[in-house]
Amino acid sequence: MTATGARAIGRAVHGVGVGGRSERSPRPRRFGGRALTLALLVAPSVFLVVVIHGYPLVYAVVQALHDGSLVALGDFVGLQNFVTALENPVFWHAALFTLVFTVTGVFGSWAIGLGLALLLRKRVHVRSVFRTLLLLPWIVPIVVSSTAWNWLVATPASPVPLLARDLGLGSVLFLADPTLAQVTVCVFKVWVSFPFMMLMAGAALASIDTNVYEAARVDGANGRQIFFQVTLPLIARSTYISWILMTIFCINDFPTIFLLTGGGPVNATNTLVVLAYQTVFANFQTGPGVAIAFMMTLVAVLISVALFRQIRRADVS
Repeated sequence: MTATGARAIGRAVHGVGVGGRSERSPRPRRFGGRALTLALLVAPSVFLVVVIHGYPLVYAVVQALHDGSLVALGDFVGLQNFVTALENPVFWHAALFTLVFTVTGVFGSWAIGLGLALLLRKRVHVRSVFRTLLLLPWIVPIVVSSTAWNWLVATPASPVPLLARDLGLGSVLFLADPTLAQVTVCVFKVWVSFPFMMLMAGAALASIDTNVYEAARVDGANGRQIFFQVTLPLIARSTYISWILMTIFCINDFPTIFLLTGGGPVNATNTLVVLAYQTVFANFQTGPGVAIAFMMTLVAVLISVALFRQIRRADVS
């Protein structure tokens, strides 16, 4: 058999004719018709997303640049609404408490959730029942949870103030004192959020190969070293993702505070989202209220970007 014939048979085996393309030349791809078909199929969904989300966003930007109300757009004032919000001391108080509320909610719920996730990895009797009970604070509607906490702490005749009085702590009004109200709101946020963190941490821990722990113990690592040098680095990406999600949840959390304290007493538990709601729907100042919401969104985006960079740097090898 000649060399030319051998090459021809080889091309035929690979689906290339004798007079056709060589083996190494790429086949031309025809995506024109397919791309057009996919674009036509996706176009209705894209249009709906733009109409449902794009138009309100654009109109919100317009409202933030005008001095209007809920029924009228008002006059164009440019960035004056943002300046007015930044010059308001109530805004900075709400921003500070939003920071405290977010940090407490994120790291408090993460610490408790991670601890419970580690506990559930042990051989615990009726573990499935235990896990279901721990999910109840997150599963129960927030209206029910806030009503229950109001019953526990709201009035002098509530169970927790009565217990404090019996312990000799005097008359403790958890939702009437500004500092105690802030503490109560933060604890309530941790209470309703730790099951989510527990699920995230549990899923991350389940993906770790047990051989890694065995190798660490063989090398002489103790429990503390295994936790900080093995467990935490291996679940780092999942941890950062849960922090991002919980940060967004906390910054945008309106029902937790509104149902428990309404932002009181004397605006002690006002967060930016509650302040934006009060500015728009109670004071009928649409421009400053929307401006506050945009600044709050900008902060959430910056925090998310910073945590996303940490995800990319996380060493999970």
